[in-house]
Amino acid sequence: MFFFEHHGVEEKESFQTFKSVNQTFPLHFHRAYELIFVNEGELIVTIDHKEYIMHQNDIAFIFNNQMHEFKTLNQSDITIVIFSPELIGHFFMKYKGYVPENNVIHINDIPNLTILDSIYRQKSFLYDICGRLVDHTSFIPVEHSSKTKVLHKILLYVDQNYSEDCTLKVISKQLQYDYAYLSKLFIQMANMSFTEYLNHYRISQACYLLKNSQQSISEIALNCGYNNLRSFNRNFKRVTNHSPSGFRELS
Repeated sequence: MFFFEHHGVEEKESFQTFKSVNQTFPLHFHRAYELIFVNEGELIVTIDHKEYIMHQNDIAFIFNNQMHEFKTLNQSDITIVIFSPELIGHFFMKYKGYVPENNVIHINDIPNLTILDSIYRQKSFLYDICGRLVDHTSFIPVEHSSKTKVLHKILLYVDQNYSEDCTLKVISKQLQYDYAYLSKLFIQMANMSFTEYLNHYRISQACYLLKNSQQSISEIALNCGYNNLRSFNRNFKRVTNHSPSGFRELS
């Protein structure tokens, strides 16, 4: 199971920081670059199916559209920086179509990110990290780039249209690709069928609405693409091991 996040899609200069303690985040990707700093503890980060065990003062530099996830190993305190490629435009253009052979680097001290209160300080900080990465590793071409782009188009379509009629046949017409080709490609790259992914995606959206809205279960089902309440309840229970009402009570 993986999903698309909108970070960096707006193609404007953005720089966001987040603190996280003992957290796990599932497989996902986005257009923005991402840095993960380990302040304390240990973290398992997987980037494009390659697993890294990170320790204090390690940094993971995740390129745009690299599939990645992380989970805490015993205990972790991390800082995440997500920033648009335009902030490091020269680096972005030079290494576009390439990814690091080794995404993790080690530094002596984690920098104080609270002082990065202007775009100039942010760019200076980011280019310094870019320089360390270039000194640390080589870069390799993105494999299966054409297939990856097609997969991203499918996932973005789901992200924008999951509440509508969102079958792979509809998507194949919209993207002007052969249905059988897309079906085979999706299974090959995602290790699950498109229908299975769509159900998981819709249920994840339903979980969010159950926790963060006052909508009725029927309204949530409809807003998440289920015209049949019985089908929604069945899929919800299969994915979460709870009924929608039971899940809402847990939250």
